[in-house]
Amino acid sequence: MTPPAEGEPARKRHAGPPRPVRPLRLLLLGGTGFLGRHLAEAALARGHDVTLFNRGRSGPGLFPGATHVRGDREKDLAGLEGGKWDAAIDTSGYLPEVVRRSADLLSGAVDLYVFLSSISAYGDLRRPGVDESAALATLPPGAEHKLTDATFGPLKALCEAQVQEAMPGRTLVVRPGLIVGPYDATDRFGYWVRRVAQGGTVLAPGRPERPVQFVDARDLAEWTLRMVEEGRTGAFNAVGPKRPLAMEWLLETCRVESGSSARFVWASEEFLLGWGIRPWTELPLWVPEAAGEQQGFLAVNSDKAMAAGLTFRPIMDTVRDVRLWEADRARSDVLSPALTADREEELLEAWAVRG
Repeated sequence: MTPPAEGEPARKRHAGPPRPVRPLRLLLLGGTGFLGRHLAEAALARGHDVTLFNRGRSGPGLFPGATHVRGDREKDLAGLEGGKWDAAIDTSGYLPEVVRRSADLLSGAVDLYVFLSSISAYGDLRRPGVDESAALATLPPGAEHKLTDATFGPLKALCEAQVQEAMPGRTLVVRPGLIVGPYDATDRFGYWVRRVAQGGTVLAPGRPERPVQFVDARDLAEWTLRMVEEGRTGAFNAVGPKRPLAMEWLLETCRVESGSSARFVWASEEFLLGWGIRPWTELPLWVPEAAGEQQGFLAVNSDKAMAAGLTFRPIMDTVRDVRLWEADRARSDVLSPALTADREEELLEAWAVRG
């Protein structure tokens, strides 16, 4: 049988009005952390039969309505042998040899393999507007398959290749950028929500009109499930919002939603880099424009995914829900590399003197 064209349903189209979604048997590799948690919750709410395969260390009491299979995908896939599912959704694949073992084992057990990749898989993000036709990143010959900030993207690209080789014509590759929302332990989005809600003078990086991109995990989960229900294949950039968003607008949204009296001081990139501030970590959502190497990282083209039904909730809703989750979150659980209050004050004072 000829494989379906990229982006087209793998199952035969039916004429007439849309039919009710039939329950699917879904296998989630992961499912209790961040995105996987939202996928599991949405899949169960849509009436699907969900199996979660993980080590059981994160949220072991979650989702009593799902089937839980314990195992370590790096060395113990025995729990998956003999199973049958309509689709597998892989949210936890980072090393190509590990992903290949999963894909090989499941090639005869599922109709569709969904791999959650990343826009970091692209080889050149210097210019805005990168779409799915762009070349993917590669590792230098002989480089070790060890996960680091520098190898994350190339390894994701290799993982994609392994899945596609194991299951040609039956793969859906989703490339999100920054994923945000409740249960995000990275603090990359939560830092700004929490800091702006505290009020006072807030140090902000670079140009106020600098573009930013992100996607709410719940929007990503719902769309991914709809793609699975339609049997879609191919690769899609899953980034948002629908229209360009400036960092200033995002911070103002955080201020309005929380009702804080925050005032923003925009320090130049040269100043911040001169003080050794680490982009993306100490000041989240900041990728320096001056360097140029990653200038397009927060301006990727998502037209294809939006044409396939990807939609975005109001940003105000995402900010509100993250703030409410942050309020309930134990502060001892936050291991943020972002600026401390003392460091922020030091930088604000230095910027004022320079000004």
